[in-house]
Amino acid sequence: MSAAADAQAIGARVPAWLRRLTDVRPAEVPALGWSWLYIFAILSSYYVMRPIRDQMGLAGGLENLPWLFTATLIGMLALNVPFGWLVRTLPRARFVPLTYRFFALNILVFAGAIAVSEGERLVWIGRVFFVWLSIFNLFVVSIFWATIVDVFDTEQGKRLFGFIAAGATLGAITGSAFTAVLARDVPTALLLIAAALLLEVAVFSMRRLARLSDALRREPGASTEAIGGGVIAGITRALTSPYLLAISLFLLLFSITSTFLYFEQAAIAKRSFPDRGAQTAFFASVDLAVNALTLGVQLFLTGRIVRRLGVGLTLAILPLVSVLGFGLLALSPTITAVVVFGVLRRAGNFAIARPVREVLFTVLPREDRYKAKSFIDTVVYRLGDQVGAWSYALAGAMGLGPTALPILAVPLSAIWLLNGLWLGRRQEALAQERETERTDEAPPARPLTRAAAPPG
Repeated sequence: MSAAADAQAIGARVPAWLRRLTDVRPAEVPALGWSWLYIFAILSSYYVMRPIRDQMGLAGGLENLPWLFTATLIGMLALNVPFGWLVRTLPRARFVPLTYRFFALNILVFAGAIAVSEGERLVWIGRVFFVWLSIFNLFVVSIFWATIVDVFDTEQGKRLFGFIAAGATLGAITGSAFTAVLARDVPTALLLIAAALLLEVAVFSMRRLARLSDALRREPGASTEAIGGGVIAGITRALTSPYLLAISLFLLLFSITSTFLYFEQAAIAKRSFPDRGAQTAFFASVDLAVNALTLGVQLFLTGRIVRRLGVGLTLAILPLVSVLGFGLLALSPTITAVVVFGVLRRAGNFAIARPVREVLFTVLPREDRYKAKSFIDTVVYRLGDQVGAWSYALAGAMGLGPTALPILAVPLSAIWLLNGLWLGRRQEALAQERETERTDEAPPARPLTRAAAPPG
């Protein structure tokens, strides 16, 4: 049986509850299921490790976090070149598993190093792990979404990306809960081994998804042929294409303002929880709250919001929330306001902004989906971290009050909002152009001959 026929046969049995949650077509159900397991495994792995990273970052000193962000940016730049070579040389079915297994091997190395280290040596391992996990997170998630964009088109993305993102949230909830419950009693090394095993689940899911992708996108060879192109094409394209530059600006402004809130949360945890296990549990609990809220929105609202508002207005929601939230912090810089705004903002990003942002890449060539997208999702994102982290450090060195950065974030968020509206209009125009080209390239329908005509 062909992949298309197999997908249709399985999809025909789609349960009623799934139809109520998302507008999925029968042939899309198998790919949707493997996409869910794929991102569930990745986010479970990351969120098992994220609280460990945050705790180890604090152990190295809050004042050193800007330097860790700088090291992360350098690591991102260094890793993009060999990744570009992999994309150029190998088909998707090979370079994606190789990348994930490289990271899984790294996790096992960290597990062994942490198990046999203590004191100052453990602090330095923690700093390296902080940088590494910050790189890991963006790369593995970016590769996932690049694969998804390669499988589903724009119309499917509007219907399904929010629901697929719910798989990420469920994985994040599972990983956060796993660490929150076990962090005080289970050695860190064992938690890391569990995270490495989850990456192997992601590899298995990706391969099953790849078997369906050619039929779903009607692009024969998409999973078995190398993409080709230049090794640094992702960098050059991201810096020369107006559309990709606008996407970069959208992500840069999000990252800068997110870093402002991250440092506030880190400072609160340092003051409130002197015990390392308690700090780890606190970070995991915050993540759990964010992801529980996100899951509800993704399952019941994201797809409906995108279909009702379109890409541009949906992208503008998070910047608008940020304008209002940072304005509130400027007027009332309290701990409660920082935590509540942070939870709402992160949930808004995961539930709405992130899946809709991925729709922007569905109108691009395959080379841009992997190379330029990887550069934007990793280097540009971490560049925003740099700007935000060093702005925080500079504000502290200058003795500025807690309202300085929220005041700065308000106009930045307003620019971000206008940028999102422009991107939405441009994406819709490019999607229409691609559809017109596809129609023009399709062979004309053959007229029915008298012999072939159906009986009347």
